Amino acid sequence: MSKWLWLVGLVTILSGLLFGYDQGVISGALPFITKSFDLTTFLQEVVTSWVTLGALVGALLAGAMADRFGRRTTLITAGMLFFVGALVQSLAPDTAILVVGRFVIGGGVGIASVAAPLYAAEMAPAKMRGRFVSSYQLAITIGILVAQIVDRALSDSANWRLMLGLAVIPGVLLALVMIPMPDTPRWLLKMGQRPKARVAAVKVQGVDGVDSRLDDIAAELAMEEKDKGSWSDVLSPKIRPMLKVGLGLAIFQQVTGINAVIYYSDSIFKAAGFSSVQQQTDATILAIGCVNVLATFVAIAFIDRFGRRPLLLAGLTGMIVSLAGLTLAFIFLEDQGKTTGTSFLGLATLVLLVIYIASFAFSLGPVVWTMISEIFPTRVRGRAIAVATAANWGAAFVVSASFLSIVNIVGTSGAFALFTIMSILAFVWISKKVPETKGKPLEEIEKLFTSDSPH
Repeated sequence: MSKWLWLVGLVTILSGLLFGYDQGVISGALPFITKSFDLTTFLQEVVTSWVTLGALVGALLAGAMADRFGRRTTLITAGMLFFVGALVQSLAPDTAILVVGRFVIGGGVGIASVAAPLYAAEMAPAKMRGRFVSSYQLAITIGILVAQIVDRALSDSANWRLMLGLAVIPGVLLALVMIPMPDTPRWLLKMGQRPKARVAAVKVQGVDGVDSRLDDIAAELAMEEKDKGSWSDVLSPKIRPMLKVGLGLAIFQQVTGINAVIYYSDSIFKAAGFSSVQQQTDATILAIGCVNVLATFVAIAFIDRFGRRPLLLAGLTGMIVSLAGLTLAFIFLEDQGKTTGTSFLGLATLVLLVIYIASFAFSLGPVVWTMISEIFPTRVRGRAIAVATAANWGAAFVVSASFLSIVNIVGTSGAFALFTIMSILAFVWISKKVPETKGKPLEEIEKLFTSDSPH
């Protein structure tokens, strides 16, 4: 691989790391922020969830930004937003400024979540494209693990400002790495800049066959322009079945509870009897950080071998069993009242959360985004993916903004019972409505949605 192709991989990894770091760091920082600013349950939810609201806005803007200003400029913007947001939240004198910082950093996350996979897909050779794009999902899980290790290292000093402030590092690195990088040949050709497109293509993929590759891209762009889809096409009867599947997958990925578990993991382990902050953070690193990374490796290895549906249904089976077990465990824990140490039920909770995270990480985590990227026809793909991404962030916001309130009303057991029900609904819906897309060309995928069978 050329130096420039390695840098494309680095851009993808940094984008995933900044996403994952922000997801993972808040669970360890939140108890200390709550003490510093005397946060109510509602304000804890606001501080946690506004990053997803910012990501929703960023994701909605990212497609238009990438098309108008280029993938490179869009990613530099994402890195700078992440830098500014991390700086603001780490220096925040009060809750309001902290929330502003969270929203800004969320904007960077949302923009990068769209622009980074797009940049990787357009820069990488076809035979390496899947590996480059899937490395983004893997980098997210590594970012979560890094954040949890940072939380553990700084928990003795209760230095939540440094926990949040360290997020400036991947933001600055992303912006700096992108400065010498070329934009994608595809975007440069679309802008009528063939000489620059040729330079970019040679840098990344070498000079052999460069002109024929550019001719192929130009032909594709001409065809797309001729058959350009509109927003009304996204809602047309022909596309609607695909849109329903894309939206359903995006929403079920969130309402089955993953971000609630990641964002509030320390609170969950506290309820399970892990009394000290260090115990809670250690449990979080083991149950969420390490397992998440390892199970994502499994998904990347097997998604093209076993197919999408088997991984989704197997993962949801594990999620249903573990969530039902967590519901029962917390019913008993709540009956016991205040726990003072790590009981058998506390350890059982840890094991069940490991099963839940592993089941999610090899199924709904990476498979949902793989399917969303391949079920739509080219003419509406960009718009349809934007709608599905926005729905995903919207669902993430609702879950993270309401989890603690739900716990206060129905208990931790009630919250996990709700996630169990959502997982059962997801299993039934996927088994009936979601077709297998493994190894199928786009034309054949389109036909699957007019068939009665999901297989």
